[in-house]
Amino acid sequence: MQSGLLIIDIQNDYFPGGNNQLTDPEKAAVQANKLLAAFRRKQFPIVHIRHISTRNGATFFLPGTRGSEIHKSVQPITGEPIIIKHFPNSFRDTGLLDTLRKTGIDRPVICGMMTHMCVDSTVRAAFDHGFNCMLASDACATKDLSKEGVKIEAEYVQSAFMHALSGMLADVKRTDEIIDTIEAK
Repeated sequence: MQSGLLIIDIQNDYFPGGNNQLTDPEKAAVQANKLLAAFRRKQFPIVHIRHISTRNGATFFLPGTRGSEIHKSVQPITGEPIIIKHFPNSFRDTGLLDTLRKTGIDRPVICGMMTHMCVDSTVRAAFDHGFNCMLASDACATKDLSKEGVKIEAEYVQSAFMHALSGMLADVKRTDEIIDTIEAK
């Protein structure tokens, strides 16, 4: 199996001062950077995903803004494709599926932001496309959610989504475990 790294939406608007700050995005970004460095060392394929909001009423990831730019912690280098998306699912109306097939990636290692939205929908879509994913639990970030007077803290949102994706949909591991796995190849 060919592993490849898929970094989803680690963009400035999710960090302090951004228009949709998450809980502890810096911690997730440090772990994503470790994955990025390990994949570069092994010369394994890397694909960056960047969300640009085009829907009416969007408040973050707006076209042409600093907030929509990829965060400095995971900046692409020459040769690493950047897929632009406009929906949570990174496969929807993008060239991601073709890119994964052309690069030979059949075991995407996924990290990114927001766990409860773009990471979740992309992992589920990858499974539907027949991919055997690994998900870096500590290289993802989310935020507190509130609906109908019920607040769920980010740590519980994160845990619930990681548990829901673990098993059939993805092999959920911590960054260091994933690095150990790919270093052995």
